[in-house]
Amino acid sequence: MEIRTDLYLGDCREKLELLEDNTIDLIVTSPPYADQRRDTYGGIHHDKYVKWFLPISNQLLRVLKPTGTFILNIKEKVVDGERSTYVMELILEMRKQGWLWTEEFIWHKKNSYPGKWPNRFRDSWERLLQFNKDRKFNMYQEEVMIPMGDWAKTRLKNLSNTDKIRDNSKVGSGFGKNISNWLERDKAYPTNVLHLATECSNKNHSAAFPEELPEWFIKLFTKEYDTVLDPFMGSGTTLIVANRIKRHSIGIDIVPEYYEMVNMQINPVELYLLESNSKYEKTGSKKSHIIR
Repeated sequence: MEIRTDLYLGDCREKLELLEDNTIDLIVTSPPYADQRRDTYGGIHHDKYVKWFLPISNQLLRVLKPTGTFILNIKEKVVDGERSTYVMELILEMRKQGWLWTEEFIWHKKNSYPGKWPNRFRDSWERLLQFNKDRKFNMYQEEVMIPMGDWAKTRLKNLSNTDKIRDNSKVGSGFGKNISNWLERDKAYPTNVLHLATECSNKNHSAAFPEELPEWFIKLFTKEYDTVLDPFMGSGTTLIVANRIKRHSIGIDIVPEYYEMVNMQINPVELYLLESNSKYEKTGSKKSHIIR
């Protein structure tokens, strides 16, 4: 089956209207954070961020399949010595739109530079918020299982009698465990903390994340030939990964340089042929690539 990548140049608030209802399996995106990337995207003040983003999230709610998932990479900022609340406010307003705030993942940037300020230390993490339209959504947990590693060698070496039964939770939650169930297993399910370096091969964007980040979510929430959308594609990391592991993809960006750069990365031969016959297309154009 052919893998298709559609690229749109323009404001995602307008370009999302071109997509049909209930057609996207996974949305993975990192929009500009409040007051960040001012020179590139204009910057959105933290007091106005929620109002700016809600029309976008409303369109994303429309195009996402009922079985689909929306992963939003976002981070609050510090204003006058305290954390801004715009991320929490956005979550509450999106719930009013009809979104289910299903889970929160943490990206631990394991190679962050050290640093301090008068009342805090360097952040070494970012949020990845999971939203869904329905409580029953596609999720392929076995695709992201990890090796048992040294934990199994130490924790499972000498099991007590308590470890071999489903004992009651010590905190009274009603959920117990039987650790001996893991004796013969090679892999375990991961936690919701992803330990990934910030460095990536793409140095052409001020906020490009490593390919491992979208790849993990694409594997977790989609299967081959599903469709992945990034309405703030930037340097195209999400689309490039989707393409490589056989997912259809759709990308939108308002910056012509990023739009053309992703064209070159997705299919440099086709882009060369296109530009041999015409110069850069006007803002608002669309390009499609078929990868066999």
